[in-house]
Amino acid sequence: MLVQNGPTALYIDAEGNYAGLEYDLVTKFAQSNGLKIRFVVDNSYASLLQRLQRNEAHIAVGLHIDGAHPGLAFGPSYQSVSPVLVYNDSMTEAAAWQKLYNGEATIKTLPQYVPTLTALKVQHPSLAWQVVQDQDSETLIQGVSTGDTDFALVDSHAADVAQNYFPQVGITDTIGQPQQLAWASNANDKELQDMIQKFFGQAIADGTLRQLMDRYYGHVNRVDQMDAQAFLDKREDVLPTFRKWFHEAQQKTGLDWRLVAALSYQESHWDPAAASPTGVRGIMMLTTETAQRLGVDRLNPYQSILGGARYIATLRDSLDQAIPEPDRTFMALAAYNVGLGHLLDARELARKMNKNADSWADVKSTLPLLRLPKYFGQTKFGFARGGEPVVFVESLRTYYDVLARFEPPMGTSQPTLSSEIEVRNPNNLPLEINSALRPVQAAASMPANVAAGAVKPAPMRVAMLHQ
Repeated sequence: MLVQNGPTALYIDAEGNYAGLEYDLVTKFAQSNGLKIRFVVDNSYASLLQRLQRNEAHIAVGLHIDGAHPGLAFGPSYQSVSPVLVYNDSMTEAAAWQKLYNGEATIKTLPQYVPTLTALKVQHPSLAWQVVQDQDSETLIQGVSTGDTDFALVDSHAADVAQNYFPQVGITDTIGQPQQLAWASNANDKELQDMIQKFFGQAIADGTLRQLMDRYYGHVNRVDQMDAQAFLDKREDVLPTFRKWFHEAQQKTGLDWRLVAALSYQESHWDPAAASPTGVRGIMMLTTETAQRLGVDRLNPYQSILGGARYIATLRDSLDQAIPEPDRTFMALAAYNVGLGHLLDARELARKMNKNADSWADVKSTLPLLRLPKYFGQTKFGFARGGEPVVFVESLRTYYDVLARFEPPMGTSQPTLSSEIEVRNPNNLPLEINSALRPVQAAASMPANVAAGAVKPAPMRVAMLHQ
């Protein structure tokens, strides 16, 4: 498998695990077909196509469907993306385009979007761009954020994810026609094409693809630019005051301290004196009843953090153990906001509607129905403002992603990529990854073991070799 290293394909997450939409799809493809997979990472998009044409791999993943590559066959489309212009938000979008149309600046872009710019140049002859071969969308966006790059044309889904890390950038509406992503293989390998076709057909039919898309992109754009910038500022100014207590919360509950910190920020913006009109108070916004049951003073930030973490762990442990992670944690967070009874009602509604009650992607579609008499009339706990816990969880996921990018996990060192290392492989596959794979903490990718505590899958030895 040829793949690019990046936050929308394959990366090492903050826990030192492999993650990414393409990684998950490939491992499931291998599992369903009894295949041994070797990932070969190449950061040049053009090189992926060239190497595949030279038969250096069986499949290249995450490619834009393009008929201009003889000898290659593309499988079914599984994701639609569009190019967007990224610019520094110190200027307006109109000013950015005017500067480009006048030929006063150059756009950096990826090879797959040259046709879009070529079409745009017909109307604006002064438009100029530079194609970069060895970078990904996030690197280009970061360059705009730091001022090293004036403008970049990148994938829309990558821009939506990265804007939570780099709120100083602006993003235009999509440009040109959407483009479809697919896997490519040698056009003469009909057997492999049939396997790819069958796999994606099944992944679409059984909801696997939808659940993975929700896991990596379902919460994108829940936080606006101003909120994202405020969060980054408070991470530097306020979080240090409470970090040691979040660490202690992880030690006592097994919950990732960054998840507890994200929950606390979502609830109170790390304000120990926060209060709401409904009577919840403190840095974890506990009700009087919950605080009494936990035996904590909710206005004492130390006690509130430890109590809130224990409460989340209790909610998670009370849910069906068959619910996979991270879905079980997402549901526990929803219960923290709306109450366990209403969460269970939403799961029961999902069953009645022939949806997967163990999937957060499905349960978050039934929670908002609890405000409608047609639905809450048939539930045990009745009416609830079910849309609120969905927004609550999805925003919290974004805050977690930002913390996972910038804050190291407690007691875990970053992987050494140039030597043999231990990694957890949840699918228990014979997996090899070749090349220098750099750590990239991407959004929408809460690790499956984020709430697993001391229970960890057996490690598997993987040879990390420089290409």
